[in-house]
Amino acid sequence: MKIAYFDAFSGISGDMTIGAFIDAGLDFEEFKNEIQKLNLTNYELKTRKITRNGITATKFDVIVKNQEHEHRNLSEIFEIIDTSKLSEFVKETSKKIFTTLAQAEAKIHNTTIDKIHFHEVGAIDSIIDIVGCAICIEKFEIEKIYASKIPLGSGTFVNSQHGKIPIPSPATIEMLRNFPTILTDIPFELTTPTGGAIIATLAEYGLEKETIKIQSIGYGAGDFEIPQQPNLLRIIIGEIPQKYDVEKLLLIETNIDNMNPEIYPYVIEKLLSSGANDAYLVPVIMKKGRPGIILSTLAPESKLDEILNIIFSQTTTLGVKIFEVRRKKLKREQKEIDTPFGKVKFKLVQLNNTQRLVPEFEECKRIAEEKNLPLIQVYKILESLVNQ
Repeated sequence: MKIAYFDAFSGISGDMTIGAFIDAGLDFEEFKNEIQKLNLTNYELKTRKITRNGITATKFDVIVKNQEHEHRNLSEIFEIIDTSKLSEFVKETSKKIFTTLAQAEAKIHNTTIDKIHFHEVGAIDSIIDIVGCAICIEKFEIEKIYASKIPLGSGTFVNSQHGKIPIPSPATIEMLRNFPTILTDIPFELTTPTGGAIIATLAEYGLEKETIKIQSIGYGAGDFEIPQQPNLLRIIIGEIPQKYDVEKLLLIETNIDNMNPEIYPYVIEKLLSSGANDAYLVPVIMKKGRPGIILSTLAPESKLDEILNIIFSQTTTLGVKIFEVRRKKLKREQKEIDTPFGKVKFKLVQLNNTQRLVPEFEECKRIAEEKNLPLIQVYKILESLVNQ
């Protein structure tokens, strides 16, 4: 699997991201040709090599001619992107990043995303930074992005359309609410709203002892010198041998010893239908010798609120424990195969260079009911067909 690791030891911005990708080997002329598909005018793209603390890096700049502060809402930015000749991947990725930013701004200003008017981020240079990031990801054929903890500056204020605001900006810290960050006393805006939106939308934290074959490394420079450290973003691009599909999930657990056991199957059904990956029960002996149940739910973080609502509304529990876990699973895909029962869906499971076909339970159940056959016999017939 082709991955990019954003080593943001001094924070991240849009121009630092593009500078790092260009430094890692992206052809600048090819990049400019892609940006031209946005049909924007009155700008010039430039790169130059600079040295920070002895490290050579690429500084990427968007120079806008005669720019006034441009205020665009989300639909206007989407129209610029959608009417371009960019690829669908670049369009969709760019719009996801802008949507992340719009949601943060809407929350801060107590409004909706369609009423948000971007100020600095609606300007030409910021649009190029966000769309340019998506172009870089496509050109390097990156399948997944990981990132380090994201450092945030503090202690001073930056000028914005709304006047002076604290560092980190409200939008930046809102977007990084669920991403590991580092609060510092460095009096600079280390991570900008554009950089925060890129991380919050596209990146997963950490690599955790993964084997990576490094292919290229790039350093993108920020606008200013930081006395404490080099103001650079490092992007490492490489391959991770992928025997398994890897994902981060949440394990939500609660102990219950005062509920009618007839309710549990209904709760499990509700959790699974809401998008949980798994839900199960484990009997335990609790305090005072009372028999109880551990209700465990495995789900993506995006489903957490929905899962919690089900647990708190459908059970007697007063609290839950939440753990972040990593799950490795065999690669799989669905495949239809002609059988004596017609077309039947199987799971095609892969491990190294071997493949295994496993009939889907719901398909076997359907056939057993339609043909009035024992379920175990249907399994045996289907398995014998694919394992000949």
